[in-house]
Amino acid sequence: MALACNIKPLSAFLSTNLNNKIKTYDNLGDRIKRSLGYPLISLEIHTDQLRQNIQLAVEYYTKYAGYTREFLIFDSNMYEQNRGIRLDFLYTLANDNIDTRLQKTDGTNPLGPGPEFYGSQSPTILSGGNRSDGVAPGTGGNYTRTNASVYVAMSTLSAGAFSDSVNLSSTFAYTTAGRGPGIQAFELFDRSLYQDITAYRPTLSSFFKATPKQTVTFEGKETEAYYYQNVFDYDVMEYRKVVDVIDFEEGSTTGINTLFTLEQTLAQQTYFSYALGNYGFDLVSWYTLKEWIDTREKLLATRRDIKFDPRTQYMQMYPQPGGDRFYGVLGCYLERPIRDVIMEQWVYEYSLALSQITIGRVRGKFGNVQLLGGGSLNYDMLTEGLERKKELETRLFEGASPGFGDTEPPMFFVG
Repeated sequence: MALACNIKPLSAFLSTNLNNKIKTYDNLGDRIKRSLGYPLISLEIHTDQLRQNIQLAVEYYTKYAGYTREFLIFDSNMYEQNRGIRLDFLYTLANDNIDTRLQKTDGTNPLGPGPEFYGSQSPTILSGGNRSDGVAPGTGGNYTRTNASVYVAMSTLSAGAFSDSVNLSSTFAYTTAGRGPGIQAFELFDRSLYQDITAYRPTLSSFFKATPKQTVTFEGKETEAYYYQNVFDYDVMEYRKVVDVIDFEEGSTTGINTLFTLEQTLAQQTYFSYALGNYGFDLVSWYTLKEWIDTREKLLATRRDIKFDPRTQYMQMYPQPGGDRFYGVLGCYLERPIRDVIMEQWVYEYSLALSQITIGRVRGKFGNVQLLGGGSLNYDMLTEGLERKKELETRLFEGASPGFGDTEPPMFFVG
């Protein structure tokens, strides 16, 4: 019963949907065990079984709902004849340190994708350096990365505490925004002002409490990090995979901003129609002619068609690029990283159902064995788990449950 006497601090359970305390498989496993009665009840389930149940829930969820919509830019020079273009190369376009042509020939995964995404709990700030050279923060110069926590004042501190500091005494000497002079309890401070205060008097650090440091899960373990790449899943040590390509736009020199093209002429006539009176085309005519242009491209096969294989991550184009170089934009669905999926309510409930089934089957082996005192093992958990599993799969397949905002709504056609 020693485990039953160990009580976690309340802060371990203060969690919201987006500020979630579930970061790793083991965090979710502990929640599942507590939901099933642990530590007051012994559970016949191995840690590997529990982790595998979570693994199955994550795989199921990412197949049907766990993805985000992203836009990727590509260069036609990256296209491999008779093979296609590997979409994981598209993550490297913002990184000048990677030669994508060499990566294309040797077939290795690119390193260091861009852009950088910063954690939401304590964002990274850039400090130091002289910006007289006109270089933007984060692109060079003498800037360094520091962990930008928010600091909360835990008690009231009078303005007299800063009487020996010219800068701080002027900062806290006046009544601002309805507050009296000095520091008020629960007032928020950024890292810069906190450092000024503690540099002036180090003992004042006890008056503040910092927000948690930024973390990211690395191979299943929570690790502190100043920043991380959003296109990389650090748990599986691989790029996030593209689920499907839903839109493709090819750049061209025949658009609305090129003189003497059909699109530019139509736009000009539409402008004259409203600026100079009833001359030229109106917007209805513009729409009709654009529809005609789209139909012409389809019938004459002037617009490329695409085919994407999610297993190989290769996207092929028909006809294949050759000759003139162009850039294109892809609308894609990308799998969400495990660090995000692990927080989903459906993943918890499905892992719980699978764990109930596992425990029920173990207990069922001894269902006919009579215990001391005339009792027997109760394995109704198996039936409960099977029913819960079926219900959750129906919710996932049919989208009947709210919260699956990742999935696309049904398409409606007006005839």
